[in-house]
Amino acid sequence: MLVTFKTSAHADIIMFGDVAKQLLKMMGHSGTVPSAMVAEEVPAALDRLKHAVEAKRADEEQKPRDNAEQADDQSVSLKYRALPLIELLSAAARKRCDVMWDKT
Repeated sequence: MLVTFKTSAHADIIMFGDVAKQLLKMMGHSGTVPSAMVAEEVPAALDRLKHAVEAKRADEEQKPRDNAEQADDQSVSLKYRALPLIELLSAAARKRCDVMWDKT
C-alpha cells in the first residue's frame, strides 16, 4: 500500500504504507488511512514528529553494531524517510492549511 499526503500549501508526498503509519503514530495520530488533520492541529503534530524522529535517531546511535552489520546496512534511516513529510507539515503550518492522507 502507498499513502499520499496532501495539503494546498505543498506538493503531494507519496510514502510506503508501513512508513507512513509509523510517522502518523509518531505525530500522535492513530495511523488510520484515510484521515486528516485540521490546520490548528498541524504545528503540534509537526513538533511531535520532529522530537520522535530525533529520539529514534539517538536510540539507533546508541546501539552497538558490528562491522558486518555496518557494511551490509543499506537501509534508509527514519530521519530521511520523515523529511518530506516534515517539509509538507512545515508548509501547511506556515500557511495554516489542513493536511489529508489517503491510500494510493
